Amino acid sequence: MKSIILKSILVATLVFGSTATAQKFSELDKSPLDIAMFRGQDKAPRVRVIYSRPQKKGRDVFAEKDGMEKYGEVWRTGANESTEIKFYKDMMVGDTKVPAGTYTLFTIPTEDEWTVILNKDLDTWGAYGYKEERDLVRFKIPAHKTAAPIEAFSISFQPTEDGSDMFLGWDDLYIQIPIEEVEM
Repeated sequence: MKSIILKSILVATLVFGSTATAQKFSELDKSPLDIAMFRGQDKAPRVRVIYSRPQKKGRDVFAEKDGMEKYGEVWRTGANESTEIKFYKDMMVGDTKVPAGTYTLFTIPTEDEWTVILNKDLDTWGAYGYKEERDLVRFKIPAHKTAAPIEAFSISFQPTEDGSDMFLGWDDLYIQIPIEEVEM
């Protein structure tokens, strides 16, 4: 009986041990996933952005022809999957009222201004399947030059008296989008 138990343990160890060592895990993502969050004064979440952070790595980021992202074209506003933004409450985004919900965040960068787009399609990859007719909101925001280049695309929030400003920046450009709570 002991030999049967020992043989069973030995076989199980060999089977499960070899399976574990044969497992292959993917490499680190070149554009890591990140989350930016804005919380109200009561510490409850108001806005969450899930996005991937592409890196500059000495390349031209925004340009007419040879940039990683082309001026005047719809951009997923990050890398990999399209960036998603969730509003936990009804909010005023720029000058537009946006109902609570989750949307895809696209932009159309130019040197002087960016068009910000909140789109109703979710779980999309890049901007390949972007459909303008699914836009909920579309507005323009002035672009500003940064004091120093930003290596990795970044999104952050800075509280204001009435809500928060959401900053999107990469390379030598950034935009600042005001966000405030509203009653719809």
